[in-house]
Amino acid sequence: MMKLSGILAELETLADEKNLAGMARFGIRPPKGFGVPMPVLRKMGRTLGRDHRLAAELWEAGYRETYILATLVDRPEEVGEDQMEAWVLDFYDWEVCDQCCQNLFTFTPFAYEKAVEWSGREEEFVKRAGFVLMAKLAQSDKQAPDEPFEAFLKLVARDASDERNFVKKAVNWALRQIGKRNRRLNMMAVELAEGMSASPDKTTRWVARDAWRELTSDKIRAALRG
Repeated sequence: MMKLSGILAELETLADEKNLAGMARFGIRPPKGFGVPMPVLRKMGRTLGRDHRLAAELWEAGYRETYILATLVDRPEEVGEDQMEAWVLDFYDWEVCDQCCQNLFTFTPFAYEKAVEWSGREEEFVKRAGFVLMAKLAQSDKQAPDEPFEAFLKLVARDASDERNFVKKAVNWALRQIGKRNRRLNMMAVELAEGMSASPDKTTRWVARDAWRELTSDKIRAALRG
């Protein structure tokens, strides 16, 4: 197993200042980073394998790339609530937030609980994490019953007026993914979107109308019929 020092040395050889500058245009501005592209990081993660202790060391290193690698190599079954609560407070942009949720947190035993809990928090990327978890659970947990997602829809309605860009996009993402899960949830999500479309709040209307267009499209309806 490669040690942290070796990983940092490899990342240094892969550093790309132009790529790092380009990321800034998409809201990715890490305090420390090398500019290594995601496909390269995913390949590194596969090479490193799964190691809970190494994941902790990578996270503590504090680079964009080591944060993301930590989410790729950690073992979901070994991740506890304390770790999740500590890591979520380190989220400084949407990329690290989303990568951590979709690579790791979604597959922990606490994912549903944290989706609800974090969606009620005020910190921008903690709240985003709650809704990203809802979206990823709707997409990946194929055997789950409808009830948790029905509860998530109520939280979508509650927070659809949050005008912060990275929050409203996550709320919209959760609404769309829940509505694509099955025909019943699609009808519930479309009904909610139609109701929110009449809101006097412009952010709520954006969340609703953007989701409604996708959830009522021929492509989605055909997939759900299939």
